[in-house]
Amino acid sequence: MVLARAKLIEPDKVSIRTALGRALYMSGRMARARREFAKLVQLDPSDDYGHFALALACERTGQRTRAIGHLKLACAMRPDVHDYETALRRLSG
Repeated sequence: MVLARAKLIEPDKVSIRTALGRALYMSGRMARARREFAKLVQLDPSDDYGHFALALACERTGQRTRAIGHLKLACAMRPDVHDYETALRRLSG
C-alpha cells in the first residue's frame, strides 16, 4: 500500500495519516483506521475532521462512549458542520 510506505517515510504528516485512515475505513479495516485517526488527533488535536473520523471508527469498533467524546470535540471546533452534529445526535440517541 503506497500510503503505508508514505507513512513510514513521514510518520508525523497529518495528511498522510488522514488519507491512510480513510482508505482503511473505507476498506472495512476499522481497528487499523481507528489507530490511524487516533495518531492523527494526537499529532494535531485541533483537527476537527480527525476527531470526527476517529469517532466513526470508534463507533464501528464498539467504543460508543469514546466516539461520543470525539464527536463532541468535533462539534465544538466546527459547529457549522452538519455531519458532525448529525452523527452526535444519532449516537447520543
